[in-house]
Amino acid sequence: MNEQNPIKAAAEKVAGALRGDAPGPQDGVPGKPAPVSPQLTEPVEPVEPLPPKADQHGPETVSPTGQPTGAEQARMAQSGAYLTTAQGTRLPDTDHSLKAGPRGPVLLQDHHLREKIMHFDHERIPERVVHARGAAAHGVFQAYGTATGVTKAAFLAKDAETPVFVRFSTVLGSRGSADTVRDTRGFATKFYTEEGVFDLVGNNIPVFFIQDAIKFPDVIHAGKPHPDREIPQAQSAHDTFWDFVSLHTEATHHTLWNMSDRGIPRSYRTMEGFGVHTFRLVNAEGAGTLVKFHWKPKLGVHSLIWEEAQIAAGVDPDFHRRDLADAIEAGAYPQWELGIQTFPDTPEQTFAGIDLLDPTKIVPEELAPVQPIGLLTLNANPSNYFAETEQVAFHVGHLVPGIDVTDDPLLQGRLFSYLDTQLTRLGGPNFGQLPINRTHAPVNDMLRDGMHQTAVHRGVAPYRPNSLDGGCPFLAGADTGAFIEVPAPIAESRKIREAPASFDDHYSQPRLFWLSMTPPEREHIIAAYTFELGKCYEQTIKERALSVLANIDTQLCEQVAAGLGLPAPDAAGRLADPEPSPALSQLGQTWPLDGRIVGIVADAAADLDGVTTVRQAVLDAGMVPLVIAPAGGTIATDGDPITVQRTFATARSVEFDALLLAGPVSAGGDAHGARDAKAAHSQPAATDPRLLLLLNEAFRHGKPIGHWAGADSILPAAGIPAGASGVVQGDNGSVVLEQITQLMGSHRVWERFPTTV
Repeated sequence: MNEQNPIKAAAEKVAGALRGDAPGPQDGVPGKPAPVSPQLTEPVEPVEPLPPKADQHGPETVSPTGQPTGAEQARMAQSGAYLTTAQGTRLPDTDHSLKAGPRGPVLLQDHHLREKIMHFDHERIPERVVHARGAAAHGVFQAYGTATGVTKAAFLAKDAETPVFVRFSTVLGSRGSADTVRDTRGFATKFYTEEGVFDLVGNNIPVFFIQDAIKFPDVIHAGKPHPDREIPQAQSAHDTFWDFVSLHTEATHHTLWNMSDRGIPRSYRTMEGFGVHTFRLVNAEGAGTLVKFHWKPKLGVHSLIWEEAQIAAGVDPDFHRRDLADAIEAGAYPQWELGIQTFPDTPEQTFAGIDLLDPTKIVPEELAPVQPIGLLTLNANPSNYFAETEQVAFHVGHLVPGIDVTDDPLLQGRLFSYLDTQLTRLGGPNFGQLPINRTHAPVNDMLRDGMHQTAVHRGVAPYRPNSLDGGCPFLAGADTGAFIEVPAPIAESRKIREAPASFDDHYSQPRLFWLSMTPPEREHIIAAYTFELGKCYEQTIKERALSVLANIDTQLCEQVAAGLGLPAPDAAGRLADPEPSPALSQLGQTWPLDGRIVGIVADAAADLDGVTTVRQAVLDAGMVPLVIAPAGGTIATDGDPITVQRTFATARSVEFDALLLAGPVSAGGDAHGARDAKAAHSQPAATDPRLLLLLNEAFRHGKPIGHWAGADSILPAAGIPAGASGVVQGDNGSVVLEQITQLMGSHRVWERFPTTV
């Protein structure tokens, strides 16, 4: 160890972690901002740039034309120990402009000032019109080989491993909006296959608001903030949204999913993904199969309670992106299985009476089971948000041999839009040469010049046929890996602006979804509609929305109408009678606990030996323990001190999947209203009011709560009745944790939620 330079020594340790020589985050708790801890005073001895943290990874080092360079990823980052200009000239000062004397004026010749300010003024690029708020990670996809009978795509061959980059996002909000708003989530995956890039660009909801891409500007304009005031941000609880969807009833199915718990996921790690559209797979013999893509999270599908979502949006607007990054840093790598539903490729392109080209319809899994074809593992965080998460560009037209599109009119419009938007956002047609977008397959495209061209092309004949470049590039055939569109027949018809009659049913599948929900999920849907419509100003819009709900379910309509203080209208006709699909419900199973957060409440008078034992057991189970105490720092013990990660001032229930109390913890010194409003204006008390709030929230939100060492004395003041479901008492922490762990497998203690529907 180099004792003369602790920064260098720490950097060497981080480099060892990158090689796999050391474990992940310190003490098993993620969130460390830099790879090494800073020294107290400003460092003055020059050192090279520090390596990334052990959980971080950048784009693969391939050339702009897809050639492996063999370069280390560090070669893509800044280098050298000294500050320089953009041209590499070393600088002696960056705190003072060049002036005529200490009081100025500033001289026009200050080239460093000009360069620094110029670059700062242009740091931002236009954010995405939709999906602006995103988080992403690197990973790997491992194919099972079970899809080889229906597709010749090489990355789906048995045991094939493909690097991926996955971006999750909200749809409506700006880049600065909160993560936990009620909204659809994007789930976009870039596969860097040996045959080129394949982008599977989907959502966490399997249907879409509209059936034809020409209406996409309309639905987004309706959902976005009102153009006169630019409010409300990142939400659909306003008049223009409900005006549109109540008039455009093809949006009913997606809207119902959005009003369900699916609209507020617990985590990106516990969120399903769907390709939405029907695609066509082609096998080695040229036979086609219609498919729908599904991402199934290994941790199960879980959501937030609405109050949790509201709290998180205030106390931690970055809740979802922090959860994803922290889980990866902690080594609890998120995983999803990619699955497909398969359907015969018939001229009608229907299955069980469902039009497969209608993006507002699903095919229930009971009719067409999802067949697993591979495993996605996210195992590295980006090293630079802008260069990777912000600049990644997806396109549904990025296809590889063996995967083709269908005539879905929404998908057809997306094939145009995704390329078109990059011209403004990323400044020109060469966005594919940005490191995060570069294919890992050789590129010889005859595309030349344009803004931000970073490849240095050779030859004199970027056209074909040519002889000056020896005829290169040559055309490929099916036997040499060419992408060949499926010669699907096109029905003879006339040019027309209409939709097929099979697109007209807007209510039977929303009713299917409603009937498939459990009572707690139905209660949440009722509450969501009541809240969203209650935020609308115009009475006629509320009444029109109720008329839509009447065509889904009478009880749903009546309960929402009661909340709005309006009469419930009758349905326009006889309600559909579909068979419920249990696969649509999030409840009823148990799930792995990888990456779950367990809060352990303690102070110096608590059972600290028990805290130490429980904390290690939580780590050993692949979960993350966070110690919560009246104040920060450490809690002294006979052994190693216990580090405090949260205080009563910073902890809220939404962050934790379970709470453990190691004794009747004392109040913090800042427990008064002037310092922290959560402490109210109460007189000094034995129990901190903020701890009572934390426990009460956890109880109301269905979180398991465990306690020992006399902590039961706290519970009545927190409004937790004796013998309540999911509240565990034991002689020691190990006994309590064992029972709490079993409860956590169901995600929440659902018995605490009384239902009426």
